[in-house]
Amino acid sequence: MFLLYEYDIFWTFLIISNAILILAFLIFGVLVPIRKGPKKLSSYESGIEPMGDACLQFRIRYYMFALVFIVFDVETVFLYPWAMSFNVLGVPVFIEAFIFVLILIVGSFYAWRKGALEWS
Repeated sequence: MFLLYEYDIFWTFLIISNAILILAFLIFGVLVPIRKGPKKLSSYESGIEPMGDACLQFRIRYYMFALVFIVFDVETVFLYPWAMSFNVLGVPVFIEAFIFVLILIVGSFYAWRKGALEWS
């Protein structure tokens, strides 16, 4: 049977934290002066007058480079726990990790051949 009284501390914490958040936003809304004008609505660029439009399109190459970096960075995070418990896990896990690294190497060569790692 599911007993709700076991979660009293959790619900109390949740209610109090949400009340503090709502109270902070209410106090912020009341105390902060609202001044709208052309200077307030303009984009801020380190005190320099803005030039051109703020919406610029970036080439897809930047996004591809960032995506490849994030993928390989996350894969390194997956390899760390395996390396720390290598003695305990044994040979089958070593073979799985070897296949995993092999897939990473193939993916790296694929990204390199497609030009995802080039800046030019």
